[in-house]
Amino acid sequence: MGRVTERRRTIRIRDGAVTSRPDTLVAEEPMEIRLNGKPLAITMRTPGDDFALAAGFLVSEGVLGSAEDVRSIVYCAGATDDGRNTYNVVDVQLSPGVPMPDITLERNVYTTSSCGLCGKASLDAVRTTARFPIADTPPVRVEPALLSGLPDRLRAAQQVFDRTGGLHAAALFSETGELLDIREDVGRHNAVDKLVGRALQQGLLPLSRVILLVSGRASFELAQKAVMAGIPVLAAVSAPSSLAVDLAAETGLTLVGFLRGPSMNVYAGDDRIALHSEV
Repeated sequence: MGRVTERRRTIRIRDGAVTSRPDTLVAEEPMEIRLNGKPLAITMRTPGDDFALAAGFLVSEGVLGSAEDVRSIVYCAGATDDGRNTYNVVDVQLSPGVPMPDITLERNVYTTSSCGLCGKASLDAVRTTARFPIADTPPVRVEPALLSGLPDRLRAAQQVFDRTGGLHAAALFSETGELLDIREDVGRHNAVDKLVGRALQQGLLPLSRVILLVSGRASFELAQKAVMAGIPVLAAVSAPSSLAVDLAAETGLTLVGFLRGPSMNVYAGDDRIALHSEV
């Protein structure tokens, strides 16, 4: 199975002094996701939680809604010259009666570690395929002071980041601020897929009473994944995209950006934020 980190030789320059030393880097490898044996998507990811990653990806694509939709998830044989398994191909077998989606590699469903499903943005498609309408769930009320403390707690729990400095993270918190789960990956969208996939495997979908925090920006893809998992609040330490804000407004998602200490911007769904002053 792939390693989360790898060592590489580097030339280090500090105050004019030049030394040679090994450095710890985050691993990045391709993973092909197959559905009922057919190629579906390729993503660049940090090895680990691969089954959860595949399951979470399929939740965001509207294929899976519960653990019962999955018959099995297995590694397929790798493509090394000597026949060794690279653990870079995962096949998800659907349970009988679960329909196959109309997406295959022929449609070039390729994801990178930085952008997710670039170009697949369709507000109508997400709104019509979401299984867990956020607007139908009991309202979650979150104090700004609670949100302001979450980034430090996320950072404190990033074990691999401490060794590499090169990983994104996503975490689920309860509405009272309890850290429920955290995943790290070279890609923001992969980290979210791993969280959602683990929740699906544990029978926890929809995640209707949680806060999703991501370590970077809030792209359309991340907002999409939150909506498809029934998550009511998405917070990011950096900026959201315009399409992410549009999707949040369309679906009732609460979207918070630039969450840095006591400062934050609420772009949509402010009814879930306990504001104490006129805006």
